[in-house]
Amino acid sequence: MEALSQGEGIEAVDLEGYIRTQLESKQVLLMTHLIVGYPSVEVNRQMLEIMAEVGIDLIELQMPFSEPVADGPTFVRANQAAIAGGLRLDDYFELMERSVSAYPFPHLMMGYYNTAFRMGHGEFCRRLREVGAAGFILPDLPIEEYGDLFALSADSDLSPIQLMTPTNSSQRLEAIGERVSGFAYAVARRGVTGGRTEFDGGTFEFVARCRSATDLPLALGFGLRRGDDLRQLRGRVEVGIVGSALLEAWERGGAEGYRHLLLDLAGGRH
Repeated sequence: MEALSQGEGIEAVDLEGYIRTQLESKQVLLMTHLIVGYPSVEVNRQMLEIMAEVGIDLIELQMPFSEPVADGPTFVRANQAAIAGGLRLDDYFELMERSVSAYPFPHLMMGYYNTAFRMGHGEFCRRLREVGAAGFILPDLPIEEYGDLFALSADSDLSPIQLMTPTNSSQRLEAIGERVSGFAYAVARRGVTGGRTEFDGGTFEFVARCRSATDLPLALGFGLRRGDDLRQLRGRVEVGIVGSALLEAWERGGAEGYRHLLLDLAGGRH
């Protein structure tokens, strides 16, 4: 993994360099997602262990929030259950730090702006750097409202991942592309997470519009559910992102169901 010095023995990941290096042996990369605290932190550790066994490429760890506006029903329920279970911010950072120390894939914080606002931008970036995060995704924060968060992220060697959506105009995509760091997160369809996405000409036309707005790698998320979905992305984007389908697989089949889906997804990369 390509890395930069980040002080205190923590390495800061060069996300773009890492992705391009991984693509030397794979046609598309697999990025996974879990909600910290659901079903429990102990189960999260099992999930991460299985991900490491399978050899995922990147992960986003979601900090639960009471109003996760970009999330569909499965994730909304999981967010609410994690909060009701008493998950604390310190629990989140502890799991992130343990996972970064144990596993080689880059870790991203995913959450909502309220967390960064309540902590303060400086403390938010400091804590993420301290536990070894490669960056963060705040889907409810438009680029115009980042304020000093861009500069503080750069100072902490964190990539603030930006979302590009099908409703963005070409001009808006260009504005977002100017602030992209690490990779751009292309949202495969309108709406929230969870529902299945049917890949068609419209999806790949949108991908082409995103491609014209940035030279950085593209990651496509929202609605990917199986290895065949990853296969359809080969040569079109650099990363496929899977979240809700994995959580549903755990709820249906526990660790074995989870491992089975991860193996199917990982097989779609080659």
